[in-house]
Order: sequence, then C-alpha cells, then structure tokens
Amino acid sequence: MAGESVERPQHVIVMGVSGCGKSTVGAILSTRLGWPFEEGDRHHLPASIAKMSAGIPLEDSDRWPWLETLAGVLRSHEAEGRSSLLACSALKRAYRDLLRTGAPRVRFLHLHGAREVLQARLDTRKGHFFPPDLLASQYATLEPLEPDEDGIVVDVALPPEAQVEAALRWLGRAAAEPA
Repeated sequence: MAGESVERPQHVIVMGVSGCGKSTVGAILSTRLGWPFEEGDRHHLPASIAKMSAGIPLEDSDRWPWLETLAGVLRSHEAEGRSSLLACSALKRAYRDLLRTGAPRVRFLHLHGAREVLQARLDTRKGHFFPPDLLASQYATLEPLEPDEDGIVVDVALPPEAQVEAALRWLGRAAAEPA
C-alpha cells in the first residue's frame, strides 16, 4: 500500500562465551519479538563437537565452515524478508565480519560478564557438549565489539528478563509484543 513503511529485516546475533545465556536470552527475545530463533550450536560439524567434547579448543579452521553455514541461515531469513535471532559465540571480529556477509543488517547483542560467574554456570550445566575447562580458551579468543560494529554489550549479572529489556530498548522495541 502506498505510504506504508515496510521495516527492513534485521538479524541479531546473540553472542558471547559459553555459559553467558545466549540460548535463554535468544529464546525470550524470540517470544517477545515474534522472530525465529536459531541455536548456532546445532550447526557445528560433528568433528568440532567431538573436539570440544574432548576438551580441545576449536581453531579458526574448525570454525570457518560453521560460520559460513550460519551466514547462510541469515541469508535464508533475509531472502524470506524476516528478521531473525541467532545464538553464536562470534568471538572474533573476523567471525562477525563473515556473519555480516549473510544479510545487510546484522547486529550483535554481546552478553558479557565476569569469568567467575560464567565458570560457575558451566560447572553446573548438564547435557551440553562444551566442557567447563574450555571457558578460558574462549575468553582468550574473545575480541570485544569495535565502535564501528552495530552492537550492544549487556551484563550477564542482570536477570535474563532485564537483559532482554535492555536488548529491546536497544532495538527500539521497549514495549515489544509478539508480531
């Protein structure tokens, strides 16, 4: 209809080290926004999962195929004209640059907090292939968002609902209801 504005899709990567709450916050945001949420860990190659399960940190060569797949997920949502949410560690700028090739408007919600807080979470987490001993390798790899990257950092010490509210304000949807 003439004069009606159509919002361009945007794709939010919920990023951070293991145990920061990407899946929890992403799922809540998905419900609040009505956007599809994809768990990036489901796209790891079996060899990468085996490597991490054995306590061996991934190298860039392990991550590139996974990141290409995730960029493809974003590309699919973009082609459908839908905004989306994706949980992905996105630890390095180069990884985020690759993810941005999937769609024109990729943004980053970085869930960040004290290593001790996240270590305690991982020590009690059940049923995930990522062993707590690998957290140090993720912190060593983590490169903070740079000023030219479209993103926000939210403290994981906040309750998940407060993290979601901060994200919604950042997205300009403080009173968001499911679409």
